[in-house]
Amino acid sequence: MRRLSLVSLVLTPLVLLGCNSLRDAFTPRADVVARANDQTLSVERMATWASSGKQVPLDPMAFSRLSHIWVDYSLFAQALAAGQNLNDSATMLSAMWPVVSQLKWEHFHDKLNAATDFSDKQVDSAYEAGAMRIFQHILFQVPPSAAPNVDAQKRRQAEQLLPQARSAGARFAQLASRYSDDPGSKTQGGSLGLSGHGQFVAAFEDAAWQLAPGGVSTVIKSPFGYHIIRRPPLAEVRDSFRTGIEERLQFHGDSVYLDSLTIKRRIEPVSRAPAYVRAAMQDIDASRTSGRTLVNYRGGSVRVRDLVRWVGAMDPSVVQALPQATDEQIKQFLKAITQRELLVKQADSAKVTLTPEDLQQIRTEHDSALTLLGSILSLSPEVLRDSVGNGPHDRVNFAMGRVNEYMDRVVQGRARFFPVPPFLGQTLREHADWSVDEAGVRRAVERAQQLRGDSTRAGAGAAPRIAPAPGPAPIDTTRRPPR
Repeated sequence: MRRLSLVSLVLTPLVLLGCNSLRDAFTPRADVVARANDQTLSVERMATWASSGKQVPLDPMAFSRLSHIWVDYSLFAQALAAGQNLNDSATMLSAMWPVVSQLKWEHFHDKLNAATDFSDKQVDSAYEAGAMRIFQHILFQVPPSAAPNVDAQKRRQAEQLLPQARSAGARFAQLASRYSDDPGSKTQGGSLGLSGHGQFVAAFEDAAWQLAPGGVSTVIKSPFGYHIIRRPPLAEVRDSFRTGIEERLQFHGDSVYLDSLTIKRRIEPVSRAPAYVRAAMQDIDASRTSGRTLVNYRGGSVRVRDLVRWVGAMDPSVVQALPQATDEQIKQFLKAITQRELLVKQADSAKVTLTPEDLQQIRTEHDSALTLLGSILSLSPEVLRDSVGNGPHDRVNFAMGRVNEYMDRVVQGRARFFPVPPFLGQTLREHADWSVDEAGVRRAVERAQQLRGDSTRAGAGAAPRIAPAPGPAPIDTTRRPPR
């Protein structure tokens, strides 16, 4: 599981989403920040955590994120306390959705590309056509700033090796591995892979494309130094030539397929999509249930909640980069997300199934995540059985005690923070009653400011009290209605 810094989660820049002052004027002062089934996170507990943990900013966005972290861990602990089987197939496949989707797409992709497999006769024809070729070379590198005597020395070395290279045949690869100064190709016997016209500098290009199969050039000078170039016959490179041709066709086919998908399904982001994306990335938790449309396509649409699901499967740097991206970059990103969405749906429509090896990989990763979370809380079915009475209420209280102890240690900087994997958290939330209360968050901020101010005065005498920021907190309530 990827380890994240708690500070990085709560220091996300704040984006003002609206004014709640009129509503706040008629809202009673809340005592609860968040709920997870029958358990609550009180304003006082949250304020105490934050006021004593100096790394936590006293603002609503930070408190909201801490509240969602508490909800995820609370639902996980309650599931353990209730004896829920988090290893069942349905939970596993839901919690491991990114891996499941990727594996399904890979199998579907293999089916699409099966037609690009070349027979021996097709490989022969492609080699004889000569549009794509493989070259080997031995490079005697000369730095641009080299003195004339260094240049002359390298040229002499190339000319001395040339007779041997011309008579070596297939042993040219051994000479390249021994003498070439090109680190990228010498380990491949001097091979530069499959290439088409125009991929090399002019001097190299002109000499290489004049070679017949098995031919070796004279010593050729380029900006990189002195080369001896060979075009190996097909018998030596049949496998690599076949692989190179198939990969080129697959890459081209993928690009064409995706382009045609965009055209046929009329994938088009809405005009305000970039602004919606930037706002969603500033408050991922509040955006998980948003139905705001980002992209329309024939037969459906991609909404903010779909975007949040996809970015949850990507590197965290994506979330950090999107707010700074241009409108055009965001629109291209949304088109790519929509293409992925459609590809996964096509794989499902094609009845693509997971192999036993796939399922074993998924189960191993899922079990590892559950084991890590349990060890973080020092909580397991065995601990609950041995340390707690038989009553379900006692088991839940014991498990929640472990959650609150862990949260306290994290905020204090005495424990490392490991997030509940987002898709496991989402799966747990789908079967629970939970909420993060906007009014409670703001009340906790006010109370934490008061506690931290009192602490500052006690330690510094006349230190001024930290006053709450004017105006309401710009944060939406994310709530799942009780069943």
